[in-house]
Amino acid sequence: MDPVRNPFAPGAGQRPPELAGRERELDAFDVVLERVARGRPERSLMLTGLRGVGKTVLLGELRSMAIRRRWGAGKVEARPDAELRRPLSAALHRAVRDLAVRHRAPDRVDEVLAVLKAFALKSNKPDAKLRDRWQPGIDVPPAQGRADSGDIEIDLVELFTEVAELATDVGSGVALLIDEIQDLSPEDVSALCAACHELSQSGAPLVVVGAGLPHVPAVLSASKSYSERLFRYTRIDRLSREDADRAVLAPIEREDAEIAPHALDAMHTASGGYPYFIQAYGKAAWDAAPTNPITEEDVRVAAPEAEAELAVGFFGSRYERATPAEREYLRAMAELTQGKDESAVTSDIAVYLGRKPSSLSPARDSLMKKGLVYSAERGHIAFTVPHFGNYLLTRAD
Repeated sequence: MDPVRNPFAPGAGQRPPELAGRERELDAFDVVLERVARGRPERSLMLTGLRGVGKTVLLGELRSMAIRRRWGAGKVEARPDAELRRPLSAALHRAVRDLAVRHRAPDRVDEVLAVLKAFALKSNKPDAKLRDRWQPGIDVPPAQGRADSGDIEIDLVELFTEVAELATDVGSGVALLIDEIQDLSPEDVSALCAACHELSQSGAPLVVVGAGLPHVPAVLSASKSYSERLFRYTRIDRLSREDADRAVLAPIEREDAEIAPHALDAMHTASGGYPYFIQAYGKAAWDAAPTNPITEEDVRVAAPEAEAELAVGFFGSRYERATPAEREYLRAMAELTQGKDESAVTSDIAVYLGRKPSSLSPARDSLMKKGLVYSAERGHIAFTVPHFGNYLLTRAD
């Protein structure tokens, strides 16, 4: 097969294979956009799931849907130990620009931009030198007394209100998409919940769509007890066999090529139905196949190449972030679960390592902060990355 036109390469095709089987989520968001546009109350959305299930790609498609509806849309990727205020300002600036082209009152747009600039400038430390102070690139003077208190919870409510009112002026809405939402600080999570609560009370046309790891509901609930009423939670999981097959077949058929039934079986066994793995094995099998159709032998020959790529880019990059003590903890999890995608009992890990549970808390907490593990339920811990346990058992250090 021609590697130049590999349909599984990143960015190939109009719709990446990761979106196969996500019609339910896309249809649900379409309903949300319609309801909000008609002034009806609707909850914001939270997409949760393991890494490799296509949450980020789905989030990008939801943003595109909002833009096609002529909404303002901005996307943020939360980062550990980084405040939300600055990236959120940039995302909402983009959304306001989307709306501004259809607004008939430039002065009203400038008023909202002034509030946005006031909000953004509060990301600068009071004692920061002039050369170190960040400028948001908004060409209006900052507003006074609006979204500039320095209290993120107060300021975010006021900013969301201003931006939503601008969207109302043009009969539209705003979609704010936040990826890796579990990495937000407790203060930022609290502020986001408070702002979403205010939106739900007023029916303002601004929707927050978050995506993160399976423990995101617990993170939000720990911040605000009423958070469960604010969001519609959707679990994004591996694909069904039918959808996984479609994720393989669709890009191949777009290239007027074929894959043998037994090869399709082998692809599913290797990928486990996880979209990221489907793309990795699909890309390698396409490159390995000398002729059409792709055969079971092609998949077998390609498997080491796909596994080597995953070992470096998907598994290895995360493993390298762990300290020696954290790697010991991860390996114990892998041994106790026998490499399966299951949770381990934290007390069993302590017994396995011959340590007191309290002495392992720092490693466990750090791994959770790094997004390598999550608490599946009280007293249990699981990998956030599918097949990570198996990777650790087969890794040769």
